[in-house]
Amino acid sequence: MSDLPSSIEAVEKLLEQGDYVADRALATSLFLALKMGRPLFLEGEAGVGKTEIAKVLAQTLNRGLVRLQCYEGLDLSSAVYEWNYPRQMLEIRLAEAAGEQDRGRIAADIFSRDFLIERPLLQALQSGLEGPPVLLIDELDRTDEPFEAYLLEVLSDFQITIPELGAVKAETPPIVIVTSNRTREIHDALKRRCLYYWVDYPSAERELAILKRKVPGVPERLSREIVAFVQGLRNAELFKLPGVAETIDWTRALTFLDKVALDPETIDNTLGVLLKYQDDIAKMQGSEAAALLRQVQQELAGL
Repeated sequence: MSDLPSSIEAVEKLLEQGDYVADRALATSLFLALKMGRPLFLEGEAGVGKTEIAKVLAQTLNRGLVRLQCYEGLDLSSAVYEWNYPRQMLEIRLAEAAGEQDRGRIAADIFSRDFLIERPLLQALQSGLEGPPVLLIDELDRTDEPFEAYLLEVLSDFQITIPELGAVKAETPPIVIVTSNRTREIHDALKRRCLYYWVDYPSAERELAILKRKVPGVPERLSREIVAFVQGLRNAELFKLPGVAETIDWTRALTFLDKVALDPETIDNTLGVLLKYQDDIAKMQGSEAAALLRQVQQELAGL
């Protein structure tokens, strides 16, 4: 099991090992969360790299990754645990066939850990050979509010209460990363149990550094034009602004097309990689994209 980083600089190096380019503020928040044993609540627009942080931590710390992907209607049987009812019924019939009459004993047998199906939250409370896992509760804002209330016990005490078995508590708490795209507000009671960090769109300099790590070998001119163009798009009145994930995808797409520089026709033909709504694409295609490209090229020429 890898030791946890002992300084903010060590956290920065850890993230760099996983090709994650973080600013000092994020590295500080992550260091404090690890040092204090508190969940880290990451909020921000989709595609800015929130989920990637948990993946990189699991990889660089050599820990297992337990991911709970949230969605509307998520319930305890999918997120925490459920009893293996078919196997329990079979056990009851076998006991009856063997002449067992003690219902208390039968109940004690079928409500043991052997008949428990563990879901992500319960799995995360158990350490493997490599140590406590990284628990990723992804896109919490997609769940219903009642599910948040259930998480309070998990995030504050790192335990889950099962009525038939009692409290199951982690010997060593997992590293917990909670993400939200802020499609709705998360209750204050849950936020108070976490350290909070808003993951914003990166600066042009940091986005360029991200591209060099994620898509190496791209011509310098093309990389700078891509970053400047995407940064310009984020200043436009669009329904959904492109995230870092879209910047990386667009760069890969342009390399597949053997491009060494941006041109209006290529931008129009590939806007669907950057923008995910037809109204946004229609707004930018043609003269708007060409004007933004001219502005980008003029700015880069003046550097």
